[in-house]
Amino acid sequence: MSQPAFENILWSRSGRVTRLTVNRPAKLNALNTQTLTEIGAAIAAAQADPETGAIVITGAGEKAFVAGADIGELAGLDAPGARAFSRHGQEVFDRIEACSKPVIAAINGFALGGGCELALACHIRICSSNAKFGQPEVTLGLIPGAGGTQRLPRVVGRAHAIYLIATGEPISAEEAHRIGLVSRVVPPEGLQAEADRIAGLILSRGPVAVGLAIEAIRRGAEMSQGESMAWEAALFGLCFATEDMKEGTRAFVEKRAPSFLGK
Repeated sequence: MSQPAFENILWSRSGRVTRLTVNRPAKLNALNTQTLTEIGAAIAAAQADPETGAIVITGAGEKAFVAGADIGELAGLDAPGARAFSRHGQEVFDRIEACSKPVIAAINGFALGGGCELALACHIRICSSNAKFGQPEVTLGLIPGAGGTQRLPRVVGRAHAIYLIATGEPISAEEAHRIGLVSRVVPPEGLQAEADRIAGLILSRGPVAVGLAIEAIRRGAEMSQGESMAWEAALFGLCFATEDMKEGTRAFVEKRAPSFLGK
């Protein structure tokens, strides 16, 4: 598959890892409508690309992952336009969350507002030690509109989410790690290498199983416990119909590394 071209997104692939870089450094990678549309298209392209096994999302430059929505664009919206902008952002981030390939956010610098919401949609979040997180929309008389009021409490719990959203106060990388917003904090110079390491580790596992595990977690979170347990059992059973499961168990018995085919 040829690499797609975008104006505000850089696409690169190394081996089976595709990196999508939000590339508006002069605007601290702020999200406008075009950038959101391109993120959605880039995720769809990576999902369809047979050579892509994992996706890393990051921001251009050293200051910001994504510093938020483009306030210049927001300031010109009326209520119907704002609702449409919100729904567009939600749909794009839903596409990330629903991706069957693991999506890793490598958060360098500011992840505020829409940037935090973008990170929340990713399956795994790691950050540099100089990262800052926050949902400061209330300081503008707004609320998060791209999933922040829904995903943040699911990730860090209701009390932390209400505090962060109601105060608009930013938090450090260390605090983000303490409350479970990110899984790893690394020095800035090691962030991209750590994202690649995690992607490589996941890629060494059974790809069908990884996709089904992500789906079990994502959809199970919206079900009752009884329903989610039945859903897990169904997907667990589905694994037994795959060649990867046969290869994985055979490799274990034979004391060798498995060679998964993704089928």
